[in-house]
Amino acid sequence: MTAKFDQNDDSVVVIVGSGAGGGTLGNELAQKGVKVVILEAGARTEYADFINDEWSSFVQLAWKDMRTTSGSWRVHKNFPNLPAWIVKGVGGSTVHWAGASLRLQEHEFKGATTYGRVAGANLLDWPITLADLEPYYARAEDKMGVTRTGDRPGLPGNNNFKILKAGADKLGYKECHTGRMAINSVERDDRNSCQQTGFCFQGCKWGAKWSTLYTEIPKGEKTGNLEVRPDSHVAQIEHDASGKVTGVVYFDNAGKIQRQKARIVAVAGNSIESPRLLLNSHSAKFPDGLANSSGQVGRNYMRHMTGSVYAVFDKPVHMYRGTTMAGIIRDESRHDTSRGFVGGYEMETLSLGLPFMAAFLDPGAWGREFTTALDGFSNMAGMWLVGEDMPQETNRITISDAKDAWGLNVADVHFDDHPNDIAMRNHGYKQGAAVYEAVGATRVFPTPPYPSTHNLGTNRMSEKPRDGVVNKYGQTHDINNLFVSDGSQFTSGAACNPTLTIVSLAIRQADSIARMMEQREI
Repeated sequence: MTAKFDQNDDSVVVIVGSGAGGGTLGNELAQKGVKVVILEAGARTEYADFINDEWSSFVQLAWKDMRTTSGSWRVHKNFPNLPAWIVKGVGGSTVHWAGASLRLQEHEFKGATTYGRVAGANLLDWPITLADLEPYYARAEDKMGVTRTGDRPGLPGNNNFKILKAGADKLGYKECHTGRMAINSVERDDRNSCQQTGFCFQGCKWGAKWSTLYTEIPKGEKTGNLEVRPDSHVAQIEHDASGKVTGVVYFDNAGKIQRQKARIVAVAGNSIESPRLLLNSHSAKFPDGLANSSGQVGRNYMRHMTGSVYAVFDKPVHMYRGTTMAGIIRDESRHDTSRGFVGGYEMETLSLGLPFMAAFLDPGAWGREFTTALDGFSNMAGMWLVGEDMPQETNRITISDAKDAWGLNVADVHFDDHPNDIAMRNHGYKQGAAVYEAVGATRVFPTPPYPSTHNLGTNRMSEKPRDGVVNKYGQTHDINNLFVSDGSQFTSGAACNPTLTIVSLAIRQADSIARMMEQREI
């Protein structure tokens, strides 16, 4: 039976957001007997109701709330009020994600030590190592059913992958396969196996792809210790005279202000909304926002070095058939400065439906060159570049003067590419084109970054309070009963998709919170 907790119950853990971090943390705590309330700004849409159509699905799932942008990045020019393509709904962006589940490499936890001084970059080593996280990675992979880990077979390769693999072989790349994906390759966990429908970004109608919406959250609810409140837009975190947080204020689905008391608050609203909430929770005691004595809340925003390469061939490819991102070349993810940059990047298969391809291929384009590219859509193959971008203090989330529908100040997202990001992207464009040209591409299209789905940094982990916002357990340095549980904890971005690490950190954080609660430390 689903729990229903009193709003004056100050023994509960309140989690803001229900995605990879918040949904996982909620279930893990509920399994340990901890009472949890998850407040989710969006609606609850069950997977049978997902829409296999790009624009209709975007309207159904995407976070479309007002935001502003600034900086020299291409997204500000083309999508000034859509800096990120994430989900507003129960399950968060685990509804929309493609499923790629990769571990950070050892050197990526030690960016400052490994890369040395990089002008303009605010590099810092994580306060944890790969060895610290390995047991939690294993637990996360098992929970999520990640392919090519444990005894779980890989997914089959579609035509998009077969072209990637043929080109990779021609170029001498050694690690190319259908990836480590949190998508069932066989029936598992009372869920279907992948049916190769191809609408991974629109929500998996089969439930084969791991999402907190239909894995973690129902399991947590079944314990009687977890309550999820959809359509609950959190406005502010409150605190007492000592600075300890006491609960949250939120707008319900009727637009009325509600208040939920709490023993602990965990913020898991993505790397744009989480710092916005902390900054909007300023008070006389905390004039610069909560947990911000370092001035680092909102800073060091990372979105990954991204870009895409599409190629047209003489014969049909139908890249949109089959799993969207089940294909990866990992060879360029190494750290090798002979290429002209620090860090590395992955090349991953990607297909967009025709409506999104028209919007993203070359935003604002018109004329014969553009239309002939779209005419070649069925003969097209595609890949996405995902690389480690440099944390910069000036890349940051701040509070805009603009207001949202609830009268709250919205987030402004400022971003400028670092020269290292640009050098890496250009290298990726060159290598991606070479992969396709090696197997007979007639045209190649390097494509600029889209609104980001990987939003990182902004509340980063640090050993010393002056360098970041949270400690190695995601507990804020300033307030011991306030936690951050999403990708904003990341000290660096690394070359790989972040969800597996977010889930692993949430499992580890749940163990830590339960222990601290038991020992009355919080």
